[in-house]
Amino acid sequence: MSCILRGLLSGGRAVYPARPPCLGYSSAAPEICERTLIAVKPDGVQRRMVGEVIKRFEQRGFKLVGIKMLQASEAVLSKHYHDLQKKPFYPALIRYMASGPVVAMGSMVWEGHNVVRSSRLMVGETDSSQAKPGTVRGDFSVHISRNIIHASDSVEVAEKEIGLWFHTAELITWETNDHSDLYQV
Repeated sequence: MSCILRGLLSGGRAVYPARPPCLGYSSAAPEICERTLIAVKPDGVQRRMVGEVIKRFEQRGFKLVGIKMLQASEAVLSKHYHDLQKKPFYPALIRYMASGPVVAMGSMVWEGHNVVRSSRLMVGETDSSQAKPGTVRGDFSVHISRNIIHASDSVEVAEKEIGLWFHTAELITWETNDHSDLYQV
């Protein structure tokens, strides 16, 4: 069944193979091409870190296939953080995530070879005191509860999160082009 048809049948939310074909990635084997959700949290948006996050993922070679900025509803946040509902910090987390805009790359959707695992390494430990320098959290996070960014932790979770934050039509399939033809005389 096509991605578009599955999306329509699921109410318009993004539904795609867990490992979509990576158009324009000649070195990436299709079986290890993935998509992941990266979200710049309200503290990252307020501190104007969105461009820095995008820059790091683009420099790593990942392809941006979906991005939006929104004020997340408590309904979406409760679905997104469903696994944390029994944690004592859950109510504060929902209030915080609803407190300001989120960029859904965050919501961004990135595509590439082993993008889920690589993203988690680029983002760093959740606790900013343990995040290594050079990671997003190691360089910019100020506290475990204000750690700039969210990254899906598995291919399965990424698929679920992307479907929660994006409609099928909001994800773009495109081939990379090195534009070398622009420099030929």
